[in-house]
Amino acid sequence: MNFGLIVGEALIGLRRNISMVISVVLVTFVSLTFVGAAILMQTQIQTMRGYWGEKAEVTIYMCSPLSTSQNCTSDQATEEQIATVKDDLAGPALKPLISEVAFDDKETTYQNWVERFGEEQANAFGVENMGVAFRVTMKDPQQSRVLTEAFSGVAGVDEVQDQRRLLDPLFSALTVATYIAVGVAALMLIAAVLLIATTIRLSAYARRKEIGIMRLVGASNRSIQTPFVLEGVFAAFLGSVFASAAVLAGVKFGVEGYLAERVPFMRPLVDMQDAVFVVPVLIGIGVVLAALSAGFAIRRWLRT
Repeated sequence: MNFGLIVGEALIGLRRNISMVISVVLVTFVSLTFVGAAILMQTQIQTMRGYWGEKAEVTIYMCSPLSTSQNCTSDQATEEQIATVKDDLAGPALKPLISEVAFDDKETTYQNWVERFGEEQANAFGVENMGVAFRVTMKDPQQSRVLTEAFSGVAGVDEVQDQRRLLDPLFSALTVATYIAVGVAALMLIAAVLLIATTIRLSAYARRKEIGIMRLVGASNRSIQTPFVLEGVFAAFLGSVFASAAVLAGVKFGVEGYLAERVPFMRPLVDMQDAVFVVPVLIGIGVVLAALSAGFAIRRWLRT
């Protein structure tokens, strides 16, 4: 089998069907871009879930002069109530589950307000109106609900806040976005496969006389089929390369350049290393689907 001749035939077919080839490239580009986005989004979800899952704290806010909870019967939590919570955290029931406990006094809480909301708003309340809090890190973050159940409703406790519950809506939204990207990518890949098959059949029909002559001189089916398969593979390869470039550019300028500066709490973010890992996956999907689609289309056409 003359490889140079086969490649030449494939290039001739590409020139003859340039408009269809461009269509295949564009459809492959769009579909694989969605595939790459879905892979990176799933990677982002798993990275953030693992990172924040380990660092997520359960914060026990004690009553302050501004509290409106039914547990707050006085202006603020008494020293006895604070000591009771501290002793419970260090007790035999909860201590084995806890990795670390940090206590924020009024001054520390005030500084946290300054960092989060600005000095002007913090000054509007003042240090004297701030409450104290226990920040608890669990050995197993999945057991954070134990603290919520243990201290909710306890006298002197204003609120028990589990950071994992605050992050769950974000993870859910990202998961839904991933499913949408996967659905769009699947539809576009189906369109790309059908378009490649149609392109190959049209190319074979346009060269039916040449195929007939090749059969008469004893050319094998593989020699006849290979140029058509290469046409589909080449078009899909171009689309895969463009999709890979789009994914790399999106991570470089969209994630590392834009989100990293404007959404600092969404860390850690996917980086170029994750994007580079996706590139061979996209190219492999494009080439394999094109080869299978083109091979099936030309074999079926030759049997007719």
